[in-house]
Amino acid sequence: MKIEVWSDYVCPFCYIGKRRLEEALEQFPQADQVEVEFKSFELDPNAPTNDSRTIYEALATKYRMPIEQAKGTTAQVAAQAREVGLDYDFENMVVTGTLDSHRLTHYAKTVGKEKELSEALLQAYFVDAKHIGNHDVLLEIATSVGLERDAVRDVLTTDVYTEDVRAEEKRASDLGITGVPFFVFDNKYGVSGAQPTEAFTQVLEKVWSENNPTIQVLSNGATCTDDNCDI
Repeated sequence: MKIEVWSDYVCPFCYIGKRRLEEALEQFPQADQVEVEFKSFELDPNAPTNDSRTIYEALATKYRMPIEQAKGTTAQVAAQAREVGLDYDFENMVVTGTLDSHRLTHYAKTVGKEKELSEALLQAYFVDAKHIGNHDVLLEIATSVGLERDAVRDVLTTDVYTEDVRAEEKRASDLGITGVPFFVFDNKYGVSGAQPTEAFTQVLEKVWSENNPTIQVLSNGATCTDDNCDI
């Protein structure tokens, strides 16, 4: 089974959704036969690398709400994050664009470090309140998961993998994905948002049962599947 996950590194629900999917997989007997692949999605492709606004100011502007309402909204999100063991630091979060983070993830995929880097970037942004648009910070994060320093620097100082990011964003658009996180199971079932762990469990079981129909062995040697029997 393959699960494709469209997400962005500055989307608070993406980290929560990632944790809930991981919880569901921990309880899923066939988890070792499930492949999870992260896909690029930028909430704001035009976001500047350096933005002096606080996260509250950025949210207030985007959603046309008072600062105090933005603070209340983030407090609710932080409470959800704590339920899955994540301690979000909205007070110090750094507003930035994520194109370079996504490009770096595409490089990491070529050397088998995609999952490690994705987790490190989410941790850096939401928990450690690091500036993940800054190249020095990205270099630090990437090398911490075992990526080669010079190769990382080469990625960051060029536009390599930009087309890969755009291709995944186009596929998201073709699929009708307008928000993240969005999970696609075996290219036929979609789950939108950071759903409860139980919802992911149900989809995992449904997809698995459809791909692996139960065979019943009858006493006379006949076998039956869900839709036919062979005597």
